[in-house]
Amino acid sequence: MEHTKGQKTKQWAFYFDSSFCSGCKTCQVACKDKYDLPPGARWRRVYEVCGGDWIKDGTAWIPNIYGYHMSMACNHCQEPICLNACPNNAIIKNDHGVVLINYDRCMGCKYCEWTCPYGALHFDADKKVMTKCTFCADYLEEGKPPACVSACPMRVLDYGDLEELRQKHGSVNEIFPLPENKYTSPALIVSPHKDAQKPDHRKPGIANREEVV
Repeated sequence: MEHTKGQKTKQWAFYFDSSFCSGCKTCQVACKDKYDLPPGARWRRVYEVCGGDWIKDGTAWIPNIYGYHMSMACNHCQEPICLNACPNNAIIKNDHGVVLINYDRCMGCKYCEWTCPYGALHFDADKKVMTKCTFCADYLEEGKPPACVSACPMRVLDYGDLEELRQKHGSVNEIFPLPENKYTSPALIVSPHKDAQKPDHRKPGIANREEVV
């Protein structure tokens, strides 16, 4: 069902604990397996973030480096910019806040892909339509968790009602490499790695850019 404007609805959201993520990419593989995604299509991506430098202490050089992982899919935003950008009204937000694509209406113009600050949308060259994470809406209907959540061996991924997750875990959702949350109000909560906000003259970078861009 489509979301009715002004109606009070549940907002499903993802929770991710970056502190204990090992970067194994099992969540990413589980998603690709469930949806039989073609090569290059990653509805969930695991970023390897690293930064830091060496600090001189007298005659010694001390390493001041760090690294952490960030698992991210479509954030099923409260104000999805992709929905507003679609010229054919092919993107909807259902009664549970899940952002979905109506493939019968999608014409593969890629406007949604260009506007999404999270890089969550992918063009399927064979089907000539845009694709993205569905929050495993079929599993939700059955009372089961999304494939990525149930597959995580470290249990750092979870899901639930956005407000309930905020009460439990806070409201952080814009650590690097995430953009500012003001653009789309993402339905995402993150427990940052201890070094995620570490001040340093050398900004953090993405070590596996070829895998996630």
